[in-house]
Amino acid sequence: QVQLVEAGGGSVQAGGSLRLSCAASGRTFTNVAMGWFRQAPGKEREFVATISWSDGNTYADSVKGRFTISRDNAKNTVYLQMNSLKPEDTAVYYCAAANQARGTSRRSDYRYWGQGTQVTVSS
Repeated sequence: QVQLVEAGGGSVQAGGSLRLSCAASGRTFTNVAMGWFRQAPGKEREFVATISWSDGNTYADSVKGRFTISRDNAKNTVYLQMNSLKPEDTAVYYCAAANQARGTSRRSDYRYWGQGTQVTVSS
């Protein structure tokens, strides 16, 4: 059974930083792109960042220059470093594994999802 488990969420003041991690188990994610999405109360789940299996990252415009996605394939783990956090970054953050090796921002391209971790940024 495939599991994605996020960790690292919490509460932080505006301007602060958090590092999220997502550990995958149940299979190896060779040739699989990974992504981070987020969902704020009353809003649709939205794309944050994606990383391809071999290289190439893509970010939502709202987080570009502040967030960095990375992966450790040996550990089956993907990370999201979040700096200069803003109150509008408050959301539940979800890790996801895609059906393809190339990074993608489309929710429909992701097969496996984690349960999410809460990030709260206060002003």
